[in-house]
Amino acid sequence: MPNLLSLSDAGAAGLRAILDAAHARKAARGARPHGAVDDDAPLSGRLLASIFEKPSTRTRISFEVAMRQLGGAALTLSAGDLQLGRGETLEDTARVLSGMVDCIMVRARAHSELERFARAASVPVINGLTDRCHPCQAVADLMTVEERLGRPVEGTRWAWLGDGNNVAHSLVEAAGLLRFSIRLGTPPGYEPDAAFVAAARARGAEVEVVHDAFAAAAGADVIATDAWISMGQEGSTAKIAAMRPFQVGPMLMACAAPHAIFLHCLPAHRGEEVTDSVLDGPQSAAWEEAANRVHAQKAILLWACRTP
Repeated sequence: MPNLLSLSDAGAAGLRAILDAAHARKAARGARPHGAVDDDAPLSGRLLASIFEKPSTRTRISFEVAMRQLGGAALTLSAGDLQLGRGETLEDTARVLSGMVDCIMVRARAHSELERFARAASVPVINGLTDRCHPCQAVADLMTVEERLGRPVEGTRWAWLGDGNNVAHSLVEAAGLLRFSIRLGTPPGYEPDAAFVAAARARGAEVEVVHDAFAAAAGADVIATDAWISMGQEGSTAKIAAMRPFQVGPMLMACAAPHAIFLHCLPAHRGEEVTDSVLDGPQSAAWEEAANRVHAQKAILLWACRTP
């Protein structure tokens, strides 16, 4: 089953194919309205069910728009809309939905629950976000960098600032698959999962974890960050205090390459992980990054739904 629970499910060739398809489909649309269907309508008649355990703006809207543009349709459901809220098991829900839809996207809290769901499903399952990784966001990030730089992401130099969270994990995974380097600047105790770092290094990527923000940013082509407190986590004054030296501001951006691109998966907590001047400045690609979620989801859906 062509599930995309993490980027490794696609592999290097699959991830490159997804990125190339995202670029091609975006270019082919030109300036047509967002609700217009692509000329080939490749998923005509297909139905996607999206299940959300967490609130969402970009993931929810981008999957709905993606299915519309591909000629299909989408059902968007919260866990409370389903019998999951009354005790039906993940496995039973997966089996039932598999008999009614062609693909399922799940935005879950625990990655282990997504894995249970996918094992029971008989249609492709896509990870819309878990506590472990966020592959759909990473595809949009990679696509945006390639657009801005005008070349493939292979061989580029990335810096991640702040919490070693699910987005960081997916970018580390992408570095291993596509062979670019990434230096993660995090406070002690907030490093990414060592398993992701080890796997990327085993694939030949240069991955470094440092505890100095300016050392992480030095010479980077891409500076990326995320909110310090992830959705569903309680705020911690100790964590915020530890993260403050890793705020992305003008001085830190000045340490990167002159052409450096700033990424943020949004929503941003302005004045915490990033200053207004960076987020709204000319080096910021956050808004293109958000819009590219549609094109990224389209390519992911096509990979999942068309792979034998």
